[in-house]
Amino acid sequence: MTKKNVELISPPPTPHWVGDGFRVHNFIPKGAQLSMQRMNPFILLDYNSKYEVKPSNKPKGVGVHPHRGFETVTIAYKGKVEHHDSTGSGGIIGEGDVQWMTAASGVLHKEYHEREWSKKGGIFQMVQLWVNLPAKYKMTSPRYQAIQNSQMGKFILDESGSYVDVIAGSYKNVKGPALTFSPVHLMNFNLKPGGTADISFPENYNTALLVLEGSISINDNHELKTDHLALMAKDGEDFTIKSTSNEDSIVLLMSAEPIDEPIAHYGPFVMNTREELLSTFDDFNNGKFGELED
Repeated sequence: MTKKNVELISPPPTPHWVGDGFRVHNFIPKGAQLSMQRMNPFILLDYNSKYEVKPSNKPKGVGVHPHRGFETVTIAYKGKVEHHDSTGSGGIIGEGDVQWMTAASGVLHKEYHEREWSKKGGIFQMVQLWVNLPAKYKMTSPRYQAIQNSQMGKFILDESGSYVDVIAGSYKNVKGPALTFSPVHLMNFNLKPGGTADISFPENYNTALLVLEGSISINDNHELKTDHLALMAKDGEDFTIKSTSNEDSIVLLMSAEPIDEPIAHYGPFVMNTREELLSTFDDFNNGKFGELED
């Protein structure tokens, strides 16, 4: 056993608006330690920390926009999100649920606060990850996975009620339902006060934790507060987390095998070469991403 240590603790960056509905802290990409290349396949992490949304008869969000070359993973913690894309897929992401959309060869997409939830308003909190695709899968057909919380793998940590919701990959042989194109582990740790968890991933995996509620210690020597992110170093395999809050703590953990390929990125397109990006713009301008009304 070799201990994996903390490389970086990042406070929430200054928030900005995505569309008129999502007030997000952009953790990835940010600087050398949280760049697309360093965190690949996690090439974007937008965190909508708790924010009160006023009631509105017109749902706020993001209008029609394209994606190609990667997957979007949306996790709803508070509030509801409604989404549609040009393949005809769509639905509602409820609290605790996940939308895993494989844009791959290209889709048009839009997402808003769910209509009925928008009329009432309330506290909104979510995470959106962009997960890169290996070059050989970038031009596969789009795919959509609606993952309800009840479908996730659940591992009970202790008798006090601490547990893990496994979205993708596995935790101690409990597997998550999400299908991935490369080894990706994504899960939420729900820790009662004092609750602990032992975690182990290969040394070379890109691994990070985001605290949604409460606070934790990592390896008993690094404190991670609400809305803060910790990047783990590539110096070992094993580490522990412990809730240090008087209330329940919720921690999103992501760990994945790096994709050691070039990244060519512009806006909503993530390919491997400049030539592929130029081809993508041509395809988009020529209507090859389908149609979707705003």
